[in-house]
Amino acid sequence: MSLTRLKDFLDSYSVKYVLISHSVAYTAQGVAALAHVRGRELAKTVIVKLDGEFAMAVVPAAVHVDLALLKRITGAKTAELASELEFKTRFPDCETGAMPPFGNLYGMKVFVDETLSEDKEIAFNAGSHRELMRMAWADFERLVKPTVQQIVNERAWSTV
Repeated sequence: MSLTRLKDFLDSYSVKYVLISHSVAYTAQGVAALAHVRGRELAKTVIVKLDGEFAMAVVPAAVHVDLALLKRITGAKTAELASELEFKTRFPDCETGAMPPFGNLYGMKVFVDETLSEDKEIAFNAGSHRELMRMAWADFERLVKPTVQQIVNERAWSTV
């Protein structure tokens, strides 16, 4: 697994980031625990299909994307989760399920839940199940240009 593409991209913009290695973890909550990051602060990338087109929905690790909200804010007729089989070839440099939220590197729109923009930093899987990247939210927003809106149901936070 090579992080060359993401690192080269960030380095070309002189972006400061920290790469954190951890034991193998396959769930966002597992990564958060191993890396000592609160589940509310770790961003997980979920691949969705909006009217059949792939997009990234980026939400805190502790909650799920609200597909009805995503459908409403995008104006899509359909919004559904994409299966790993459907999208894994779109990320040849990433382990399946560990894609970083840089849709601009993969030809996808990115929708980020507004709660992630409330912190000065964002942390996310860096393309593998063993590495986490942390960087300034302002740099992430400047480079990715995501649509930032509520895509998590407010009631989901009552269980976190």
